[in-house]
Order: sequence, then C-alpha cells, then structure tokens
Amino acid sequence: MTKWKEETVEIGLLTDGVGHLSRGAALDFAADLGLTRVEFAAGNWSTAPHLDLDALLGSAAERLRLERELRERGLGLSALNASGNQLHPSEGDRNDALVRKTIRLAGELGIDTVVLMSGLPGAPGDSMPNWITASWPPETTRILEHQWKAVAIPYWHDLVAFAGQCGVSKLAVEMHANQLVYNVPALLQLRNEVGPVVGANFDPSHLFWMDADPLSAIEALTGVIHHVHAKDTRIEDRRNVRSRLDTLTVDHIAERSWNFVTVGRGHDGHFWSAFMEGLRAAGYDGTLSIEHEDYSVEPEEGIAEAANVLQDALAAVEAVKTA
Repeated sequence: MTKWKEETVEIGLLTDGVGHLSRGAALDFAADLGLTRVEFAAGNWSTAPHLDLDALLGSAAERLRLERELRERGLGLSALNASGNQLHPSEGDRNDALVRKTIRLAGELGIDTVVLMSGLPGAPGDSMPNWITASWPPETTRILEHQWKAVAIPYWHDLVAFAGQCGVSKLAVEMHANQLVYNVPALLQLRNEVGPVVGANFDPSHLFWMDADPLSAIEALTGVIHHVHAKDTRIEDRRNVRSRLDTLTVDHIAERSWNFVTVGRGHDGHFWSAFMEGLRAAGYDGTLSIEHEDYSVEPEEGIAEAANVLQDALAAVEAVKTA
C-alpha cells in the first residue's frame, strides 16, 4: 500500500511555452488555468522571454516587482532554469557564467531550486561536445573517462560549493540526450561524486524515446528528485524503420520516429496518475511544471489541454488517497 504524504503536488508552467506573451500576460494565463507555480528560464538555450537576469540581479526594486506580480496572481515560483552546456569545449565559459548568475538570482529571490543540464564535454582536444552512447570501439570508454574525471566532476564540485554560498540547496539536473547525464545511472553517478545538492529534474519525455520506463526511473530515484517537468512524447510507427535515434529537427513532425507532444497525447491520464503516485511514493511533493514543445498545436491550446489532463490525474490520485 502506498504511504501517502500529507502534502500535495502543485501544477505549474515553464513560461517559455508562452514566450510570445509578455510576462504579465503569461502570468495571467497561468493563473486563469488554475496553475499555482511558474518556472522562469534565464538564458543559455532559452531566450529568457520573461526574465531579465542582469536587471533583477542589479536591482532590489526589480526583484520586489517580480515578487509582487506573482503574489497578485496567487502564483509561486518553483524554480529558475539555466539549461545549456556549461561543459562545452568552446562555449562552456559563457554558459557557465549564466548558470552562476541564475544561481545567484535564485538565492536573492529565496528560491532553493535551479534547473540545469549536466553539460557535455568533448574528447581531449575537441572543439565540440562528444556524446558517447556505446562502449566500443575502445576509444569511446577512454573519452568517457576523460569527460567524467577530468572535466565534469571537478566542475560540479565547484558549482555545488558556489550554490551553497548563494543559499541554493537543489541543483536539479535534467536527464537529456547529448548530455553527460542522460539516464538514471549517470544522474546517480554525478550525485554520488558531488553530494545531495545534485538531484533530478525529472522530465519523462526524454526517457520515453530512449526506451526507459519513467515509473521505474522514479522509483530508482527515490529521495533524489528535486523538480519535475510535465512533458510528453509520442512514439511513432516510423520508428520501426528509422529506429528511435532520429536526427531530423523537431519541426519535421510527419517524418520523425518520435515527437514531443502535449501532455496526454502520448500517454493518457491513467499514466499521469500513476506518474504522480510514483512521485509521491518517491518522496516528491513539489511542482509538476508543464513544458510545452508540441509543434502541432498552438501553445495556449496545448498548455490548457495539458493542465486539464494533469488536474484530472491529480484529482484521481486525491480520490484514491481519501477513499
């Protein structure tokens, strides 16, 4: 029998999904959907449509204004997001600078969670990242050892120390393709090396297409999940010929072997109820932050649909809890 916690998860929004809206309009949209939390991206792979990092770092008045805008709409801030590749052989310093600014701002805002990627180095002497996905030929394991021991672990020890100085206790690392941390064993390896400040930003969409089971992954990460993205993937019949390794850009919807889709269009409400139950059993009682990357539907429509699926799934879980 599941041992339920008294707290309940909240449903929120990564506001990049409505990056075409002003910040005020994006917050209004989230509140009108009955969402209670938002996540702002600060840069790197995002255009940061709703967060001026330098202005907020430089002005207490700007920070107070942001807090007021949230409070007036009954919204809380679940996390800041600095996803990028801070271990990139030639662009890493720029990405790292933004990661550290984001951590500093989180501390100033009293937010304990920053979402980011692990980063991905190259092989020795490379100018571009090198994602190792097999153990042969033999040089692949030598590259991987270099990436971990010479680059990633020293970097992350330093970043964890920096986060502690800023009052940020959770660095939520997303398991993502073309990153050193892309699955559960790699996430746990990084955490074991640098400590519990590192945990997961659990996004099931990437695990779906890599043929992992998100529910099993949640169980394996009990006590390790710092934040969650609610994002879905649909596996297409074309994968029978193409395989799940697909280099077509995500706008080639009709040709790809898998696609990011609106929550509920890849996996139905029963899955999302089981997903929430699994998170609770694993000790997570934070936010499910909707991340919209479905190119087949308008953002407002897709996010509203996702919110409905998640709210219905949460209601079903609550009904079981109180029965």
